[in-house]
Amino acid sequence: MRTALAIGIVAVLGLMTAMPASGAEWGTLKGQFVFEGKPPIAPPAKITKDKACCGKHHVVDESLLVNPDNRGIQNIIVYLYTGSKKKVNVPVHPSFAKTANADVPLANDKCRFAPHVVLLRTTQILVISNTDPIGHNTKIDTFNNAAINYTIASGGSLKHQFKKPEKLPARVSCSIHPWMIGWVLIRDLPYMAVTDKDGKFEIKNLPVGKWTFMFWQEKAGYVDQVVVGGKKANWKIGRKRGQKEITIKAGDNDLGVIQISPALFNR
Repeated sequence: MRTALAIGIVAVLGLMTAMPASGAEWGTLKGQFVFEGKPPIAPPAKITKDKACCGKHHVVDESLLVNPDNRGIQNIIVYLYTGSKKKVNVPVHPSFAKTANADVPLANDKCRFAPHVVLLRTTQILVISNTDPIGHNTKIDTFNNAAINYTIASGGSLKHQFKKPEKLPARVSCSIHPWMIGWVLIRDLPYMAVTDKDGKFEIKNLPVGKWTFMFWQEKAGYVDQVVVGGKKANWKIGRKRGQKEITIKAGDNDLGVIQISPALFNR
């Protein structure tokens, strides 16, 4: 009887350990970045080569894209930041397991990189393709990983895995067509997002607790000088700009509308 009872207790404890944490222990972080003042118009890219192919596409400078309808700023990158010196144990929601080893596309398409910003986990595979009728070059400058520089023929594709996380987004470029620029954020955690055409972002299933988040945009660099709720704020932790501590509670955690001055993109 005692043996059966002990086995039963061990089984229950094992089940409790194996069960994922309840939904009450997870939260969603969201917000919207908007441009203060009149939204700028993205200038056309300077097509200097393969004009017969690239010149027929409406290729623009994507370093600052602002929606003229609602002033939303596209391609601001937001991610949970754990530092680079000390390992921080961050619980990962079970829902991310199904995409842990997924292929993530980066296309040379219409003489630009699509998408402009790629979010990539170290367990995932980057699939670089070329859908244009001309050859392209895809160069990704990383710091913790070995940089890559592949020439991809028309219709070609290849796969590559970056096994170490990068502190900041890695620049993607094409040496054949110098106006082609993109970015890849390589992290070992799935907690990252990039703002859409309306300037909105959402990171789901974050563990509750106080965490540090990084905010970055290619033209501004660190997003630190902002206006939230009509008040100026400096998102900075010590000397580390573009960082903000946020306490994630169960359910929605909405930063609301975050305004950015044009000066941030001109410094």
